[in-house]
Amino acid sequence: MIMKGQKISDRYQIIKSIGEGGMANVYLAYDTILDRNVAVKVLRGDLSNDEKFVRRFQREALAASSLSHPNIVEVYDVGEDNGEYYIVMEYIEGKHLKNLLKKRGKLTLSESVDIMLQITDGLSVAHDSYIIHRDIKPQNIMILENGLVKITDFGIAMAMNATQLTQTNSVMGSVHYLPPEQASGQGSTLQSDIYSMGIVMYELLTGELPFKGDNAVEIALKHLKEPIPDIREKLPNVPNSIVNIIKKATAKNPKNRYSDAREMHEDLLTCLDDTRKDEAIITFKYPETETDDAKLMKMVKESKKEQTPKNNDNGEVIAKKITGDDLKKQNKLLIILAFIFTGLIVGITALIVFIPLLTGANQIEVPDVANMTVSEAIKTLQNEGFVVSDEQREISSTEIEEGRVVRTSPEIGSERKEGTTVILYVSIGNTQVEIEDYTGESHLEVKGRLEALGLNVLIERRDVEEDEEQDYEDGVIIDQSIEPGESVSEGTNITLYIPNIVTNYPDFTNGEYTVSDIQDFADTYELELEIENVETQDYEPGTIYYQSRPVGQRVIAGQSLRIRVADKPASSTEDDDNCGGLC
Repeated sequence: MIMKGQKISDRYQIIKSIGEGGMANVYLAYDTILDRNVAVKVLRGDLSNDEKFVRRFQREALAASSLSHPNIVEVYDVGEDNGEYYIVMEYIEGKHLKNLLKKRGKLTLSESVDIMLQITDGLSVAHDSYIIHRDIKPQNIMILENGLVKITDFGIAMAMNATQLTQTNSVMGSVHYLPPEQASGQGSTLQSDIYSMGIVMYELLTGELPFKGDNAVEIALKHLKEPIPDIREKLPNVPNSIVNIIKKATAKNPKNRYSDAREMHEDLLTCLDDTRKDEAIITFKYPETETDDAKLMKMVKESKKEQTPKNNDNGEVIAKKITGDDLKKQNKLLIILAFIFTGLIVGITALIVFIPLLTGANQIEVPDVANMTVSEAIKTLQNEGFVVSDEQREISSTEIEEGRVVRTSPEIGSERKEGTTVILYVSIGNTQVEIEDYTGESHLEVKGRLEALGLNVLIERRDVEEDEEQDYEDGVIIDQSIEPGESVSEGTNITLYIPNIVTNYPDFTNGEYTVSDIQDFADTYELELEIENVETQDYEPGTIYYQSRPVGQRVIAGQSLRIRVADKPASSTEDDDNCGGLC
């Protein structure tokens, strides 16, 4: 049991508990050597008694400590103290993404894409070193007030991989994001993280999980057997590019997914471009392979062996022992599902093959009408047997001159039955937007103007130090990613930087500060000020001669600050009184 005030390894002094979980308890602590607040995650007692797990935990946590990226919570130290195994990490003042979802329900399209860009950017660094997280879920993603995303729990997540299917309280939290290969007991790859990110993205946009069930096994079976629901059922107007990203990330066959986080990140960078809004829905190159049901049932049997019923806070059973009869019923269910699945495949194949023959509808290829005039394109399409929609959509193009066709929907070269309606996308030319100097303006006003011109605007905070010569205002632009005077096309991304004002500790001992000044400083920045009055002859009474925080260190709300103020020694006071003030 870790207590407030206790020191771990004679270095990390526990301030308070900030979280409890199935794998570890988390504490806010003060690093007495480096003079900073840290988060200390201490392994739960039963896990710390598993020697094999501890070795893996230490090895994986040390590997995670090599990762350095703004979107990854930094691991500072890994150690053991009196049988307590711990990880020391960067202390983040923020909330879990899961908490944000509970509060908001679901996020906007631009918010979701921004968060996924940060997650994939951070994981790209890990994947470059072939470090797999293995437990990507909103509970392991922190989000700060300025929108910065931090991925946490690398060390524990990787170490838990070997035992997570035997830890009921761990599986129940992670099974909603569990890749099929992990659910069936196979090893994890980089594509396993991709699958989990696809589930997270679906949840961000819809506010719901794609697969639900009464227990972990039922949900795992759905990951193995059922395709992810089409997000367009929840969000009919979502761009096809978003549909494709989620579909590709959550493919059952890892070969059909992105190869790593970097590839997914690059796809996300352009997913909100107008040119991708109506792109064709992808089809998989490799078959979505069947899962070995026997292996699954063996995994289920091992994971539930000798477990007793567990109750939640309301007294409801959340896990129970699986008996032989339960496994037989599950096997029967799997066999029935297999027959139904096979029947559906045969039926769908028959429909695809025979209905065109019965109805007489021919499959014809959409002709290449790119760079034709509208009238030429209409004539060509009608001659081939297509119907041309009265609705024509305008699109910017750097290659096709104004008034000519850029592309069609369905896309050129795809096969459709005779009589299909085709929409023409007509060029409005290369519409360029000239970038101005936006520094000093409100980021909200500039964002609105630029988005109205068709640009994608991102807002980022940049740390700046308080400076008497430079008056920074919150929300006012201090820099921009594209130089003034440059011309860019619609759909271009531009980042506007606003200040995140950083305050550093001044030198309170230079004679310019009074105790009252320092108290005002502490109140302003929400610091805990401790004033020590020390009797000494070395300094004039009232002199501030010591401060616990180094000059130049960043001020963070909630920190403690201690100062020492010189006081006249009691003996000196008595002497002064005895001599009547003449000495």
